[in-house]
Amino acid sequence: MPTAFDPTQSIAAARDWLRTFVPMPIAANRFERLKSCLGALIGLALTEWICRQFLQGFNPWFIAPMGASAVLLFGVPASPLAQPWSIIGGNLVAATVGVACARWIPDPGLAAGVAVAGAIALMFQLRCVHPPSGAVAVTAVFGGPAVTALGFGFVVMPVAINSMLLLLTALAFNNLARRRYPHRPPEPAAQHHTKDAPPSKRVGFTRSDLDAVLAARGEFLDIEEDDLEAILVAAELRAYSRRFGDVRCGDIMSRDVVAVRPGQLAADAAALLTRHHIKALPVINRQRRLLGILTQSDFFHAHRVNSRRVNGAVRDLMTRTVVTARADQPIVELAQAFSDGGLHHVPVLDTDRRVVGILTQSDLVAALLRNTATPTSQEAPAAAT
Repeated sequence: MPTAFDPTQSIAAARDWLRTFVPMPIAANRFERLKSCLGALIGLALTEWICRQFLQGFNPWFIAPMGASAVLLFGVPASPLAQPWSIIGGNLVAATVGVACARWIPDPGLAAGVAVAGAIALMFQLRCVHPPSGAVAVTAVFGGPAVTALGFGFVVMPVAINSMLLLLTALAFNNLARRRYPHRPPEPAAQHHTKDAPPSKRVGFTRSDLDAVLAARGEFLDIEEDDLEAILVAAELRAYSRRFGDVRCGDIMSRDVVAVRPGQLAADAAALLTRHHIKALPVINRQRRLLGILTQSDFFHAHRVNSRRVNGAVRDLMTRTVVTARADQPIVELAQAFSDGGLHHVPVLDTDRRVVGILTQSDLVAALLRNTATPTSQEAPAAAT
């Protein structure tokens, strides 16, 4: 029996479809937007001025698609479409294909269409997709007598020169503005030089899961896969902090801290490590302010490099740069540093940098197990009913 027409559902579906036309909010803050505008202003003005000075009498010395390239290079420098090879490779490929189509296809409209389609195909193949390059291909076809007279010289001058100058400006400006450009994936955490992935990537979703989902979608996404993975991991940690965020370092740290002074003999410090079955000793002054840390690894390194240092003072072996924590700091902020960063122990300091405790991997694991087990025990009776 046919379903009766429901105008209410049709109207609701139409509303949902129309909502897709409303743009999503842009996450960039005001400062980032200002930097984007300033960068585009400087980049285009400088590129045009240099070209005009060195190419006087040459027409055209500057092409309009550079404006679209500037939006990417300065507005969204993290985009794969804005990377150096994207602008250089994309523009050169598009200019070459555009000139060829203009020469060999008599109908301008058909030539422009084939030029853009061919440029897109080659940009995908060469991994240099750059949307403004489509306008470069069209410019090669409809650029007028000046462009036609240049022939394949249009690829070098002005396209290559414009692209290179704009890129050099983007490299200088974005790095001065403390943006990662060219955009590189985050540095991998310290590992043990083995083939294993970092511990945090062995649970939850993995990179292979992400790659499989992206392959199944089959779409080109305007975001680096490494950035997408980092965003998903950060979201996981944020969700995790809602559950364990109330546990602070001061709640689980060891307060009876075994420490040493910088002038003590290294042999005495080694004896303390053995006696207390610990792996690290904070190095403190008379006011218990932290000066460094002495670990088993410091002894191994000193013995390998210069065995005589092992018989010296603590100050000769200790590590002076130390990762520390506050007593009121949530443990979730240190979880990834312990997991992937290779940390085994973190001194906990007060506001005067005095050592008030020490946090170890064992303390962290015990706290996580306790908090994980608590909900399970509470839910067991409900499951039995």
